[in-house]
Amino acid sequence: MQTYKGIVQKGSKRGTALGFPTINIPLDDANVSGIYAARVKVGEEEYEAAAYADQKRKVLEAHLLDFSRDLYGWNVTIELLKKIREAKKFGNDKVLREAIAHDVTSVREYFAHLL
Repeated sequence: MQTYKGIVQKGSKRGTALGFPTINIPLDDANVSGIYAARVKVGEEEYEAAAYADQKRKVLEAHLLDFSRDLYGWNVTIELLKKIREAKKFGNDKVLREAIAHDVTSVREYFAHLL
């Protein structure tokens, strides 16, 4: 397990436009890549998430499942639990949206098997 801490910063809002809003923290670990099942700690609360290590932008993004609050400026901890897949390019937003939806389903299944 890898754990990353940071202050949530504004992103490009691309995840929101695709229907999967994310929080973003700086990422300075060049050894992490891809999509993960993750746990995000915000204050005393923890949330399940799908996380993406974006090495090009040096950002760790997390889509918190069943969550809709604004967290800009909050200190958060993102714990990467299980790699779902490597990152890859998609031809268009429709295909990307489908891939993200599949990733979210995989993350939900991962957490369901922990119970």
